Amino acid sequence: MAIWGNHSPTMFPDAWNARIGGRPAPEVIGDEAWPKDRFLPAVQQRGAKVIEARGASSAVSAANAVVDCVRSIATRTPPNDWHSAAVVSHGEYGIPEGLVFSFPLRGDGENWHVVAGLDLSPFAREKLHLTTQELLQERSAARELLEA
Repeated sequence: MAIWGNHSPTMFPDAWNARIGGRPAPEVIGDEAWPKDRFLPAVQQRGAKVIEARGASSAVSAANAVVDCVRSIATRTPPNDWHSAAVVSHGEYGIPEGLVFSFPLRGDGENWHVVAGLDLSPFAREKLHLTTQELLQERSAARELLEA
């Protein structure tokens, strides 16, 4: 599954391009509304859920995500699979060049590349647009702070 965007409330986990046993996840789940109505909000609120469950910070979860990311980059990606990580955009999927954005990636253990050509639904395209706009606003606000 691709995790698009950044790790804010507009982050978009793309369940429609996820596979379960080689089949599209929504087909296996059998509920067209589930990815949008239940899965997406749950992933977007995962940090709060970790804090609620543990009664403590979700920093361990974030640290584990860093380890998983490094492992994914340093290991050959299995055939027909990918992982997601935030990298600098070169314009892939219409994301502005230079914006740090989470994309689906594949690698050979030394080099990686953004997976090209995933079919994105109008819903996915809208979520990517919202995430992009949020990131551009954050970048602008950060620049203003640095210039002050």
